Amino acid sequence: MAEEAVEQSEGRDSWLARYRAVRATTDRLAAPLSAEDQMVQSMADASPVKWHRAHTTWFFETFVLRAHTPDYEPPHPAFRHLFNSYYQSVGSPYPRPRRGMLSRPSAAEVGEYRQQVDDAVAQFVGDAPHAVWNAARAIFELGLNHEQQHQELLLTDIKHGLFQNPLRPAYSDDLAPPPVRVAPPVEWREFGGGLHEIGNGARDFAFDCERPRHKVFVRPFRLASRPVTAGEFAAFIAEGGYGHVPLWLADGYVAAQREHWRTPLYWLGDTEGAETFSLAGVEAFDPDAPVSHVSYFEADAYARWAGKRLPTEAEWEVAAAVAAGVEGNFLEEGYLRPVAATANAALQQMFGDVWEWTASPFTPYPGFWAAPGAVGEYNGKFMSGQMVLRGGSCATPASHMRSTYRNFFPASARWQFSGFRLAEDA
Repeated sequence: MAEEAVEQSEGRDSWLARYRAVRATTDRLAAPLSAEDQMVQSMADASPVKWHRAHTTWFFETFVLRAHTPDYEPPHPAFRHLFNSYYQSVGSPYPRPRRGMLSRPSAAEVGEYRQQVDDAVAQFVGDAPHAVWNAARAIFELGLNHEQQHQELLLTDIKHGLFQNPLRPAYSDDLAPPPVRVAPPVEWREFGGGLHEIGNGARDFAFDCERPRHKVFVRPFRLASRPVTAGEFAAFIAEGGYGHVPLWLADGYVAAQREHWRTPLYWLGDTEGAETFSLAGVEAFDPDAPVSHVSYFEADAYARWAGKRLPTEAEWEVAAAVAAGVEGNFLEEGYLRPVAATANAALQQMFGDVWEWTASPFTPYPGFWAAPGAVGEYNGKFMSGQMVLRGGSCATPASHMRSTYRNFFPASARWQFSGFRLAEDA
């Protein structure tokens, strides 16, 4: 029994260390921002940094402490409403488009709230009976991955917010300068057709939408060795791609005209030679970096212009299975913007740099069922009107990524680090 207790203690120590590391990363990402910065909400799809910090705390408080500690006393009962994102099963969420109106609590008070919940979580992990800890461990791990998702959103949302400021301020003046290199020429990698297995079948963590693992039929296809670059996309612009109706899906053309799309988001000019806005502020245009901040509609139109198509998510995952591991330009590299590819792998930049749009809608895998209770709201209720992206970006934590990961956004979304690579039938 003593040996079992020691083993359980050591296991919980590792969980607590992981928790503290994830929470510290969020605090580090918010550190360069003033209290005024942390209140900015530039559109309904984005959230203030202060809200991200509070909501990720709310998640642990709601689903770990409240659910598994009967005598837990919340330090701020009103936060149950203010920082609930969309979980109807546990209360009434505060309206998303109005999060930027929450001048109170202050950024400092949100920091105190984070510390209060961190202290309570540490006590829970250390003291909870074995059966209670076992019951809470899955949602605890989901909370860690949930916070990593919000770390990326924190960066993409504040980038959009700072871009609205005519001063074009940098998120940070201390970001690592991107390497200067020339992207290698595109090569085409061929993959055989037939039945392939996709989806997550491992016992390690995965989101529910990644399961179950199942077989899909894939026709022989070729995949580009790297994503489309900013310079290549500039050629599409120069040839009038945004105004050429036959290239566009109907909804995409309407969106492009309504929103006056003429370049990818954050380009400060019309074509190559322009400057771009990054988390480091205004920078020179890099034609060799992957094009970023384009919608599914723009990616699809470019693919049609190039005489190619976007890969399905099954094709992307089949190709990723033979890539050289889940390595790339992630959050930890410190660039916080996409960088040019190198020619050191058959498939370059499958992971990191930019999320890659696929031609697949975000729908359930065969056999998928949402979990019972509030946690079932995490992904299942969004399986309509979204497109799948794969591979992670320069703002994604490396430990958060795997080849089966399914990200999803509406086809018109552009504020994420979203790019694409081309495919064709073999």
